[in-house]
Amino acid sequence: MDQPGAPVRVLVADDQKVVRDGLTMMLGLLDGIEVVGSAVDGADAVRQVEATDPDVVLMDLGMPTVDGVEATRRLTAAGARARVVVLTTYADDEWVFGALQAGARGYLTKDAGAEDIRAAVLSVAAGDAQLDPSVQRRLLEALASGRPAGTASGVASNASAVDPSLTAREREVLTEIARGLSNTEVAERLFVSEATVKTHVNHLLAKTGCRDRAALVAYAYRTGMAPRD
Repeated sequence: MDQPGAPVRVLVADDQKVVRDGLTMMLGLLDGIEVVGSAVDGADAVRQVEATDPDVVLMDLGMPTVDGVEATRRLTAAGARARVVVLTTYADDEWVFGALQAGARGYLTKDAGAEDIRAAVLSVAAGDAQLDPSVQRRLLEALASGRPAGTASGVASNASAVDPSLTAREREVLTEIARGLSNTEVAERLFVSEATVKTHVNHLLAKTGCRDRAALVAYAYRTGMAPRD
């Protein structure tokens, strides 16, 4: 999204032609989105990202040759600008955590509606994370129970204590993020401007080494900063 108001450029990756064509057609009808290509598997997705430089890849997981997790991992390793939103029928822990660990910023199941997909694509393109509620719940349950899911969201597996450099206000913001609040909602709750919240979020990302809000939620749970109410 190089120009303000420019459409988000999306590449669709799915091995099933009927799904791929259907998604391409549906996305093409949504405001703010431009489809720049479609890929038949993960390897094709990686090649097309290099050729078309999309903002977002809408990525299936269970594809032949190179699956969606490996394709996401390759894009992350290559430093691709494109952010990955997973759209798949798979919602078990192995796929969820694998995709997030590989670098996916969004995760939706294929029963998501057009507006859900649009919201996820636009949110991830803007630098946020967007997880299906059931996926977020599984991630948080895994973290709360101590299962090894922390690294799936980009949090160091040995993180156990809150970074002492976090200010009191940054800790407050972190707690509210862990509640699932947006920047606007955090601003209203803490009686500060949304710009101030964005600044605190950027500081949190830099200090904790997290790459997005989903990782901050995981960090909050691993360090005991997440609310228990």
